Amino acid sequence: GMTLYTFDKDTDGVSNCYDQCAANWPPLMAADGAMAEGEWTLVERKDGGMMWAYDGKPLYTWVKDTKPGDVTGDGVNSVWHAAKPDAM
Repeated sequence: GMTLYTFDKDTDGVSNCYDQCAANWPPLMAADGAMAEGEWTLVERKDGGMMWAYDGKPLYTWVKDTKPGDVTGDGVNSVWHAAKPDAM
């Protein structure tokens, strides 16, 4: 699958990536009826959608990753990091 990222400017359970940020870093949106389980939680966005988080950290993809396994967003602006289960 595609690499997921965390954003240092988010706070626990709160996404702070909107507008142009969200255009470049699309949130990992949850389907209607999705249920949180264990470390996987749901975060309500101020635009009304629900997105996935892991251990309270909202998760995103990166528009410049074009195929599964790409990790081109890791370290962007020193605030974006590839989500690693052991580090989360």
